[in-house]
Amino acid sequence: MSANGTTMVNVQINGEWRQFPKGTRLIEACMQSGSFVPHYCYHPALTSPGNCRMCLIETGSPKLDANRQPVLGPDGRPEIAWSPRPQISCALEISEGMAARTDSPLAEDCRKGVMEFLLINHPLDCPICDKAGECRLQEFAVEFGNGGSNFHEEKVKKPKRQDIGRHIVLDDERCILCSRCIRFMQEVAHDDVLGFVDRGSHTTLTVHPGQRLDSNYSLNTVDICPVGALTSKDFRFKMRVWFLRETKSICTSCGTGCNSVISTRENGIIRQTPRQNDAVNSYWMCDHGRLNYAYLSREDRLTAPALREDGQLRPSTWPRAIAHIAGKLSATAPGESALLASGRMTNEELWLAGRIARHLGTTLHEIVARPQSADGILVCNDGNPNTRGATMLGITRTPGAKSHEIATAVRNGKVKALLCLGEDPRHLGLSEEELARLDLLVCLDILPNTATKIAAAVLPGAGFAEKRGSMVNVKGRLQRLNRAIQPPGDARDDFDILSDLLRALGVETPQTLDGVFKEMAAAVPLMNGLTLARVGESGVPLAGVAEAAGEAVPA
Repeated sequence: MSANGTTMVNVQINGEWRQFPKGTRLIEACMQSGSFVPHYCYHPALTSPGNCRMCLIETGSPKLDANRQPVLGPDGRPEIAWSPRPQISCALEISEGMAARTDSPLAEDCRKGVMEFLLINHPLDCPICDKAGECRLQEFAVEFGNGGSNFHEEKVKKPKRQDIGRHIVLDDERCILCSRCIRFMQEVAHDDVLGFVDRGSHTTLTVHPGQRLDSNYSLNTVDICPVGALTSKDFRFKMRVWFLRETKSICTSCGTGCNSVISTRENGIIRQTPRQNDAVNSYWMCDHGRLNYAYLSREDRLTAPALREDGQLRPSTWPRAIAHIAGKLSATAPGESALLASGRMTNEELWLAGRIARHLGTTLHEIVARPQSADGILVCNDGNPNTRGATMLGITRTPGAKSHEIATAVRNGKVKALLCLGEDPRHLGLSEEELARLDLLVCLDILPNTATKIAAAVLPGAGFAEKRGSMVNVKGRLQRLNRAIQPPGDARDDFDILSDLLRALGVETPQTLDGVFKEMAAAVPLMNGLTLARVGESGVPLAGVAEAAGEAVPA
């Protein structure tokens, strides 16, 4: 028994005895011991059908004497009786005294044989395949293959370029029948739409009659496909993977905060894929979240600061725009301003926004609520990625609760200056005519909207992939957002814009993101002792964040 009460099992891996929790699959025990076992159908988050046979290894069990007791060697360990038949390690659960050899001549011969069979009907189209560079068949053919084939017959021809879903193209001739995609759709996506038809070398993957692979999780099948059978329409023929620069970050399309990898080339996002984090999203990501990046490259992106002069918005410089806004805000009496922040802002940006609100003497600050329907898998009921951060930092207590109060104050003239940070004030229910009556309307955003057309000042900010910071997901996990590309034109990181505005208002604030995080962590009990570096790539849970949300107020 381990210290936490787990039953441990003694297993010999390549001559060394180790202990693993009962129920561990043999392939997992081997790889945890540092011995890689090549595989195709096995996936740690799915069931193991054992149909590719690539993970065949040599196994053994303790020798038994006449009394059916293990025969012990000089070291006090059981002597092993090796089986003449190889075993698939993915579907075999470890047992006491079991032994395995992952690099024996028998195991190596099995791999060569399996690779030869898999390549019999496989097309030689690696140069045009999207999976080239990250294809397990390609890699294992080099590492474990024979380098030749005894097969001299005609290859079996299978269907190509089949449109089977909103985001998916199927090339059946590349499929090696590992069934990963089928099991994912059954076990994780709960949409049993894929299956095999026909028999033998004519077996093909297809969708069930009258159905399509249109699940919001369909693109995960592309991620787990070990070959180029399933490809993404969004990524197909777009870029070679070895040209991509990868940045570890998080998805900001809802409050789940799925961990992701943003792949870029020449300051453009090429694709976004899930990154494993068992505490958040396992290995998966919804299609909407991973494809929700195209708006960052829209032609109408806001790329330069602008001030309204003589009734027209005219381009300005950053120093002039910041100074102009600070001067107008400073001339506004306490309580005559309001701040509409966003649940899409980072903690650091929200912290600075809170300091601006306190300096202006206003309690009218709020974020826009984005309730939505959860799907029971990854999509949660909050469309904002950082509502928990906003409540923890005191920007809101209940998202949207003050919207009516702010709108009423604007209509009756009590509020004369409105700062909109990443949100359209239409969410407050205000009309264009009502907004036009404000003495000062400042819009910090990345895309034009109704308010930016009539604003007194427009400040172009950065999108989720263009800045750094931290967010708290719906489960109270503090995670890091990382910059993958630079904002276009003269657009700037929202953190830098708000920092400059604070300093122009005469409020001292740290110059760096890490400095602001340190200041924030010192003031918020739930974050005491944390730094951005300690948050790491997988994030850290903030105990009790749900109960304590809204108690901390920016200093």
